[in-house]
Amino acid sequence: YEEQNLIERLRGTGKAGSGSAESVNPDKPLKVPHAKIKGVEISRMILGGNLIGGWAHSRDLVYVSDLVKKYFSDQKVFETFAAAEKFGINAFLTNPILCRVINEYWKRDLGKIKFISDGGFNPTEGIPQSVDNGACACYVHGGVADNLVQSGKVEDIGKAVELIRKYKIPAGIGAHNLATVKACVDQGIVPDFWMKTIHHTNYWSANKENQNDNIWCTDPEETKELMKNLKQPWIGYKTLAAGAIEPKIGMRYAFEYGAD
Repeated sequence: YEEQNLIERLRGTGKAGSGSAESVNPDKPLKVPHAKIKGVEISRMILGGNLIGGWAHSRDLVYVSDLVKKYFSDQKVFETFAAAEKFGINAFLTNPILCRVINEYWKRDLGKIKFISDGGFNPTEGIPQSVDNGACACYVHGGVADNLVQSGKVEDIGKAVELIRKYKIPAGIGAHNLATVKACVDQGIVPDFWMKTIHHTNYWSANKENQNDNIWCTDPEETKELMKNLKQPWIGYKTLAAGAIEPKIGMRYAFEYGAD
């Protein structure tokens, strides 16, 4: 029931409480709908890569990053990709550090999942590396973009966007802080898509004063209002606040707040 309801919400055809459990057939799974960014077809749900890369955002659970790195063997990553593709999720978003794994998946002809790159922590190196390894789209990493804005180097974000465009793939800008999006808009930097964190702040470890790897969207209401006035599509990320929010709540919240 929850799965069907979420798919209907993704398509924009359902309402909370609609649908029936009888119509869900596990042998013929519901497919996540797709949309396009600059001609590239991307599912409206995308796999994140933090856990696979070992960035677990585990708060006080100090063992978790090591645990997930050991858990996500190449085989487990391949199984995860295949499970996603079964439901129509056709894109995986991650750091260039995982280029080897995704290329091995393609090389073994296990599936066709697409690779969206965050451009790495050094865009000058990470963007070409991503393109060379088959990225269908690339964006300026949210942490990198935030730091550039805070350092008064907004123009460097524009340079990274133009570098991506030279490779003829969609170019995006990521942000945790809404000030990053505002700064780019004020500077006239227009990406093909935005990446913006979106989640509610009513969970046990949320602390706006001391973020400390606990909160990634301190202003969801403002995010909703700003993003709805931008013409470019935006991908919501950290929708579960790194595991603090249940998927059936966090994903619905993201879509209802305008994420494409």
